Amino acid sequence: MTTCSRFKLFGAGAAALVILSAGLQMEAGAAEPTCLAFVGTYTGPRSQGIYAFRFDPRAGKLTPLGLAAESQNPTFLAIHPNQKFLYAINEVGSPAKPGTVAAYRIEPDTGKLVLLNQQPVGGPGPCHVIVDATGKNVLAANYGGGSIACLPIKDDGSLGELTTFIQHKGSSVNKQRQEGPHAHGLFLDAANRFAFVPDLGLDRVMIYRFDATQGALVAHEPAFAAMPAGAGPRHFAFHPNGRRAYVINELDSTVVVCAYDAERGVLTPMQTIPTLPADFAGKSSCAEIEVHPSGKFVYGSNRGHDSIVVYAADENGKLSLVEHQPTRGRNPRHFAIEPTGRWLLAENQDGHSVVIFSIDPATGRLRPNGEKVEVGSPVCLKFVAAAPTPNP
Repeated sequence: MTTCSRFKLFGAGAAALVILSAGLQMEAGAAEPTCLAFVGTYTGPRSQGIYAFRFDPRAGKLTPLGLAAESQNPTFLAIHPNQKFLYAINEVGSPAKPGTVAAYRIEPDTGKLVLLNQQPVGGPGPCHVIVDATGKNVLAANYGGGSIACLPIKDDGSLGELTTFIQHKGSSVNKQRQEGPHAHGLFLDAANRFAFVPDLGLDRVMIYRFDATQGALVAHEPAFAAMPAGAGPRHFAFHPNGRRAYVINELDSTVVVCAYDAERGVLTPMQTIPTLPADFAGKSSCAEIEVHPSGKFVYGSNRGHDSIVVYAADENGKLSLVEHQPTRGRNPRHFAIEPTGRWLLAENQDGHSVVIFSIDPATGRLRPNGEKVEVGSPVCLKFVAAAPTPNP
């Protein structure tokens, strides 16, 4: 049996590649198992919206299926746990007009997306979206407005009106980038009880109690975990064991390792490690962070240095540097680890490409496998189930 079976249900901008993956059994004479890949983009001369690909997890190869849905700046994407629906933020809006999130039905045989509806997210410049583990809610972070929102999911996959909207307040030491709040992501723990919001403008990971039945976010105590002044927390990832979490900081190019108390919803910083080589003197900023399904490795992206930093995680979750791997393109805004843990797909936003790397299961090191596809301004990558490829 060949599978592409493990995939994230929640937690997880800019442009997004989403791949919903599920196990597909190989019988004698059966078609090859594949996954669908949806790439959200910043729209412009090279892109019109969300693009679909078919991914072969045996060869590490993407095959273009064309434009899945036309949309303006559908940058970050999320998949419903039932794998039937896709949600995309539209990174637009002004203080007078909030951004939106769109709901789509996935056509698994073709990769086409059918628009169900759109709803405002309460603030401008949405940058991140997730679906909670129950599949009852979409949660979004608004970078431009420094706020977060929750919307209910109806039985047909469409979205209802806001059930929660929370406006952050405050600032930090970087007067250009931290003049006000900038919520940059929203992530849930494995129990679906606590939500974590890295706010770049506040140098805090805000913490909320989450009620999936009511679609409610309520301030927790403690209300946040503090990051170093000027760090600019951006994205967040849990270790598979649920006892450690990792915060990648955009402005000072570091990763903070935190101990996590799942009962109390408390993060305690325990290590800070740089993402850049000690001798790098240019300008760079961080974007994405992911933990390998094995829990043995952690990966982060450097924009400017244009690399993926690879760390080994010890038994306590602390990190040590393995390597810096060039992404073969400019501005790796996002990357995703394919669900079997064999491949990492890096989206080079300014290189207009997705480049595929194999992952060494013993060391975590990355090696390009020679596969590269052109996509206009891609940013975020995730994985979902597709119909088998027809036999020739």
